[in-house]
Amino acid sequence: MSNEKKLVEQITSMDEDFTQWYTDIVKKAELADYSSVRGCMIIRPYAYAMWENIQSALDKRFKDTGHQNVYMPMFIPESLLQKEKDHVEGFAPEVAWVTQGGNEKLTERMCIRPTSETLFCEHYAKIVQSYKDLPKLYNQWCSVVRWEKTTRPFLRTTEFLWQEGHTIHETKEEAEKETIQMLNVYADVIENLLAIPVVKGRKTESEKFAGGDATYTLEALMHDGKALQTATSHYLGQNFAKAFGMKFLDREGKLKYVHQTSWGVTTRLIGAIIMVHGDNDGLKVPPRIAPVQVIIVPIAQHKAGVLDKAIELKDRLSKVARVKIDDSDKMPGWKFSEYEMKGVPVRLEVGPKDIEKNQVVLVRRDTREKIVVPMDELETRVPQLLEDIHNSMFNAAKEVLEEKTSTAASMDEFKDVVENKTGFVKAMWCGDPECEDKIKEITGASSRCMPFEQENISDTCVCCGKKAKKMVYWGRAY
Repeated sequence: MSNEKKLVEQITSMDEDFTQWYTDIVKKAELADYSSVRGCMIIRPYAYAMWENIQSALDKRFKDTGHQNVYMPMFIPESLLQKEKDHVEGFAPEVAWVTQGGNEKLTERMCIRPTSETLFCEHYAKIVQSYKDLPKLYNQWCSVVRWEKTTRPFLRTTEFLWQEGHTIHETKEEAEKETIQMLNVYADVIENLLAIPVVKGRKTESEKFAGGDATYTLEALMHDGKALQTATSHYLGQNFAKAFGMKFLDREGKLKYVHQTSWGVTTRLIGAIIMVHGDNDGLKVPPRIAPVQVIIVPIAQHKAGVLDKAIELKDRLSKVARVKIDDSDKMPGWKFSEYEMKGVPVRLEVGPKDIEKNQVVLVRRDTREKIVVPMDELETRVPQLLEDIHNSMFNAAKEVLEEKTSTAASMDEFKDVVENKTGFVKAMWCGDPECEDKIKEITGASSRCMPFEQENISDTCVCCGKKAKKMVYWGRAY
């Protein structure tokens, strides 16, 4: 048995055990490793490079929409966290506390930030006096800690990387506009860079952010039919403003409370990339965020001129793509398998016969199609191919989303879909949290969102039969 075959056989089939398949890819594609700290992971260079590309794309969009980056402390005094009652109750089970510094016991416990609303509120209350000081459009890139009971690399870890935007505004209308604007920024990056289709909508009252007025979400569907919340944007109203005294003099000289938002995405997006695009041979990295877009594999590189030609092609292609040469002593078959595992979008093969014919072989990771391309056309053909791969990956993921989205007009239909299929269930809801809880208890499917694009599947609630108010996407989720 060849070495390259052994490399792939180390991945469990996704149909056999999806959870183990996911873990195998995380390890074998060198995305992350486990650390000695419970629930914390080591993000390895390949995955961190993906995060940097996502971060760069988002950061540009944040700045283009007028936001500034800041940095807040990682410690929050307990008294500060307690100021907004609903907020602290929502996060209490996940908070990690520091009780001692050096040899001294602290007079007040400090929590390691699970999120930073309270810190931003304290700061804003100090620096805003007038409507002329508004809006304040801040974002920070940092890590947060939430003491999770069950962890999985990228999807749910005790510490994770994210960005958190925190803005305050003069009016409710401005704040609500900001909330939706940032949700659309996330959708732009997730769909147009990560090639992941999403459902946009609003969370129910029981699923919204603790302390907020409204939470908006982007829900994606993984290959196993489970939902993943990929981004959230919250309209916080004036709840925190009143708790922290964030007032300003309005245009008529009257004291008013600000209107507030917060929004964020995390390294969970890397988990989404794995579970939306991956296959039994490993990752498929969307070209626009791939650390390496083209891997050049010289064939018979010991022969005269082969390695020189590979270097020449790299220099040329580096002007239009992120390119790497593998000139190691490994056999070509092993290299093919390794870069398929890592999901590099395009493999370029060049050997003595190709040089004679002034051509190369390009191999797509998504379809495995081999394309013979004249060397003179590479600078044009490679960007076109990367664009086509992105579109193909997005369309394939969208097809899965559509295939795995069902409708249910009755509870029996709902249960049948959840038990015998996987994916989203679209069903009507009366708006009563008791029905929402009952559906989850009976089926294990939670409300994912009330989509902006509403449909009328029936006139009655799928659970109680009363008049329906909203169509909801339901599903089992990560």
